[in-house]
Amino acid sequence: MKTAATTRVKFARAEDAARLFTPAFCEYLVLLHDTLGARALELRVQRAEILRAALNQQVMPGHPPVSAANTGDWRVPAVPDELGKPGIEISGPCSITPMFINALNPGPEGERAEGDLDDDEDSGGHRLIDTVRAAHNRLAAVNRELTFEDRERGKSYRIAPGELPFFMHRERGLHLDEPDVTIDGTPVNAAILGTALTLFYAGRAQADRGQGIYFYLPKLELAPEARWYRDLFDLSRGRLSSLQNATIRAVVLVESLPCVYQMEEMLWELGPYAAGLNAARWDLKASIFEFVMADPKQVWPDRFGVDIKTTPFLANIFRRLVAICLKRGAVPIGGMATALPSNDPEVNRTAGEAIQKDKEWEAAQGFIRAWVAHIFHMKTAADPFKKLIGSGWTPTPEMAKPENYPVKIGVPAGPVTVEGTRRNARMLIEYVEGWLNGRGAKGIDSLEGKPGVHPALMEDLATGRMSVAQIAQRIRHHAKDPQAGVAHDGALVKRLLQEELADILSRRPKSAEVETRYRNAMKVAMRWVKNYTELDFRSLGAYTRAELDAIARAPDARLSVSGPRRPPRGRGSTARRRRRSSGP
Repeated sequence: MKTAATTRVKFARAEDAARLFTPAFCEYLVLLHDTLGARALELRVQRAEILRAALNQQVMPGHPPVSAANTGDWRVPAVPDELGKPGIEISGPCSITPMFINALNPGPEGERAEGDLDDDEDSGGHRLIDTVRAAHNRLAAVNRELTFEDRERGKSYRIAPGELPFFMHRERGLHLDEPDVTIDGTPVNAAILGTALTLFYAGRAQADRGQGIYFYLPKLELAPEARWYRDLFDLSRGRLSSLQNATIRAVVLVESLPCVYQMEEMLWELGPYAAGLNAARWDLKASIFEFVMADPKQVWPDRFGVDIKTTPFLANIFRRLVAICLKRGAVPIGGMATALPSNDPEVNRTAGEAIQKDKEWEAAQGFIRAWVAHIFHMKTAADPFKKLIGSGWTPTPEMAKPENYPVKIGVPAGPVTVEGTRRNARMLIEYVEGWLNGRGAKGIDSLEGKPGVHPALMEDLATGRMSVAQIAQRIRHHAKDPQAGVAHDGALVKRLLQEELADILSRRPKSAEVETRYRNAMKVAMRWVKNYTELDFRSLGAYTRAELDAIARAPDARLSVSGPRRPPRGRGSTARRRRRSSGP
């Protein structure tokens, strides 16, 4: 039966979407949109103003004034026991059903992860079909009904018996819209849509089972954005009776430079929903790049050489995060181990040693858990946390003092090399090819064909963003590789992209479809880099498929620096871009 709300909501055709957009769900979605949609746009404007000040006036983000949020001895509400478990969370796109099922099942050693990060954000495809599949898959997983038949390979996927990991839901951020779902002709905010679908379906099923409903909140930059989520959760409790007594908690992803300065304020604004902070890596580095993009003194070395553990100012950000969590009773969660398994035992051994070292460092800083991209390395990544915390070790009182870890953004030590730029270029072509094929995460060996032991890594939107930002920074400031005696410019980067494309195609099966997709990927990568050189930091997730098709049909973007075409914008707003006919 049609209601006033259902006539306002329009959605594009996508398999099984109609089963989700029922009259009851549309009523709920319209309530959230009418109440919170305009505020999300205002928050984007605030973000853009802070970014503009950094780029145009060199006024960088800083700490908020003294307030109740950053003084006193307040603590977040007691965190559910399962969120305090030491170990690992397995991460992956929940819209890809076999990957989701594998993530919920035991690894090679017979052990499951403590938690499952079912992702519809950095590793999601960002199409409506991905959001719809994620909603259905989450509900089926909660009910232990999720299955998949791979007829091409003759494989069946089922959830194995035993206790499942707890679910950590991650939706797209409030900086993005969903162009294929509109209310009164206006695209719905992607965070509203994704969070609403999860709460309405999987969330209510979790509440019926007595489970906690947990979220990761991505790409937050300002404390009022955390308050926005608090109001979203409050509205949902008021609208959906089954959620009134449910446990809903959220962990803030610290993956933007402004957020680094507002971690305490984020927890304060989340209030009853606050649970913890997660130390993002690639997105945080990419955000720093964006804020310093106009400064020629801030050119960074090759991205794979910038290690959190050995870069003091980055390590201190992570230690400060832990200190705030210890001080406020929240859970600190570390970063991602992205290595994928190989048929070569030596590659797996090398990857395992690197993961173990990384997670031992995080555990020693006070993190209780971290993330892993594949079940093959799950136990290796989990054991350092379990062993250290299980030994009775506890953080020292000094580790709980944020003032011991001041935020001072610097330039990491290390070389700028053309080969580092080449790796970024190859990663971009490979990643965008996956994106055009509906994948938000892809296993990529950026050193493919080169000697040495190097595992493929699970690359996602965050690492794509970082690669684009680094290439653009080097073009803008003509960064020089002193050993090669070469300065970066658009011509050099285009040559690297063309060489890597040719090498990739030489290693792939001969297929007109595959070759076309890779060539289109290179064009999209070039346009993405060009936008960044012009201080337009729009997320790849904000491009519609029609826009990507238009880029693929257009001539190659010219990778030269001529200054910004328009005032710097945020990392994904689509509110204004629909009026442009020239594409992104």
